[in-house]
Amino acid sequence: MKILDTKKLAAITAAFFITVTAFSGCSESANSSKTTSSVSQAAKSDIDASIAAEDIDVGYDEESSVGITFADGSAAIDGEGATAEGETVTISQAGTYILSGTATNGRIIVSADKTAEIKLIFNGVDITCADNAPLLVSKAKKVYIVLEDGTENVLTDSASYSLGEDDSNTDGAIFSKADLTINGSGTLTVNANYKHGIVSKDDLVITDGNINVTSASTAMEGKDSIKISGGTFNISAGTNGIKSTNTEASDKGFISVTGGTFTVVANNDAFEAETVLSIEGGSFDITTGGGSANASMKSDGTPNSDWHNNMGNGGGGPNGGMGRPDDNGNGMGGEPPAMPTADDTGLTIETAANTTTDSTDTTDSTSTSAKALKAGSEVNISGGEFKIDSADDSVHSNGSIVVTGGNISAASGDDGMHASGNLTISDGTVDITKSYEGIEGSIVTIDGGTISVVASDDGINCAGGSDTGSTDRMGADQFSSQDGVELNINGGTVTIDADSDGLDSNGNFTMAGGTVCVCGPTNGGNGALDYNGTATVTGGTLIACGAVGMEEGFGDNSTQYSVLHDLGSTVSANEKLTITDSDGKEILSFTPTKTWQSVVFTSADLKEGETYTITAGSQTETVTIDGIVTSNSKGMSFGRGHGGGRGF
Repeated sequence: MKILDTKKLAAITAAFFITVTAFSGCSESANSSKTTSSVSQAAKSDIDASIAAEDIDVGYDEESSVGITFADGSAAIDGEGATAEGETVTISQAGTYILSGTATNGRIIVSADKTAEIKLIFNGVDITCADNAPLLVSKAKKVYIVLEDGTENVLTDSASYSLGEDDSNTDGAIFSKADLTINGSGTLTVNANYKHGIVSKDDLVITDGNINVTSASTAMEGKDSIKISGGTFNISAGTNGIKSTNTEASDKGFISVTGGTFTVVANNDAFEAETVLSIEGGSFDITTGGGSANASMKSDGTPNSDWHNNMGNGGGGPNGGMGRPDDNGNGMGGEPPAMPTADDTGLTIETAANTTTDSTDTTDSTSTSAKALKAGSEVNISGGEFKIDSADDSVHSNGSIVVTGGNISAASGDDGMHASGNLTISDGTVDITKSYEGIEGSIVTIDGGTISVVASDDGINCAGGSDTGSTDRMGADQFSSQDGVELNINGGTVTIDADSDGLDSNGNFTMAGGTVCVCGPTNGGNGALDYNGTATVTGGTLIACGAVGMEEGFGDNSTQYSVLHDLGSTVSANEKLTITDSDGKEILSFTPTKTWQSVVFTSADLKEGETYTITAGSQTETVTIDGIVTSNSKGMSFGRGHGGGRGF
């Protein structure tokens, strides 16, 4: 909706049935678009998401391996390269080590040459450590954890660590200062009572395994990158689920997922990449911040000041119900957007950049961000099955969002999808079943796919205000101006059910193809179509119903005929609307589930001089196409929309 419009409180989210009987061809023309200079330009093409063969290989030579067995308060070592002191084992040489048995207060410490590659075979090992990380990699080139098929392996820490100068930044049950790879088909359970579950200060690669992490803070973190190609993940996180934090280079700080099955319950963000979040495949069941029922936004556009207190055990760590721990770390990474203060909102505001080094810890800032998929520069989705229930945005990028495939079903307590820069959908299925604003970006381009949106505010919003329409709340991303704001629909099937504006651009709206159906607002302060610049249609099919008062149609710079028509009285909900030509042929039909009075429609089948009959409930009216735009509207659209509202 426009910044000056009054917010309405209608909460109509019923589904509606649409039948479109006439379709036009979809244009494949590309639309060039640029993000603002403040947005990082890192994209999927900038990252190296390849996984080496050795990261997948689970083979090893048992005869040349070193056996380590924990039992009865000690560790027995069979071979060279490791020493034991009670239940603490130190590995100092490259090689393969097979670990088994139970330690009630033990540790594995890897302290080898910086060129050493070490393979740890978890063969039914259960280690609890009372005051430090059960597995610490302080020096090595790379460490592999191989989960032996059919084995159960458990690492558990305590709620506090006793740290010295050499390990002062250790904050994960598995903590590695080297590259870390996890593979194999066995099971690994990590109970992280102190802070984080699995941490690599370099790259974290996972290619297989059944991995269960319950953490007081972040479940899994790879500073430079996280690459996942397979495995089954069950994550319960007190703060973030899976994140990468490197802020020093555009080709680091990314998360790449090409496969795997994920169940993530997190109090804060489920997947958070400092630069790029790339998902090519996998199955995802994600709940953040207590879910969309614990919405961060109220339907009137004001913040829900209690939402961050109602998360329950949205992760909460192994003790349950503990909420977010009071970690005093370096934050989440990236330059923070301009935001209101905590005094303004009553909320705890997302805080400053993460500048972690090996001399600092990786703890989370206190934050109320509870997004499902989040990135600093780009979210790129080309495959996967997603079921998302998020208190905050379901998909969020401070830069761009690119969707070229996959099936996304999302219920959001705020935006379904929000990009501070460009948002492009060219294929796949996007089904936003609940949201404040459904899809939002500076430039939104739809080239294909099947898109369905239910929104308590705008359905699709291209705006120069905050990311929702209220600036006094957590996470309000300020757009710098209206310049470069566009909505472009070139293909696909788009269905919108919005309580405020259906399609809203604070710049221009261009339609060149696709099929669009809008069940718009019931109040006259909003419109099924709403734009500040121009609205041009050159192809495609659209039918949009809404209230009388702020209705707008397409402009006379279009090349395809369109109609904006206000009926004589309001039409009841669930009354079928049909548009037929002079021969009685049905051109369009639509059954809105809300009351309405104004309709915009366009189709390649419309012809100049032809008379069409509009039938809705008991009302029947005719309209004759007398120009590129035909309108009888007298709505107050502030003079915008040539052939639309007549202004004042």
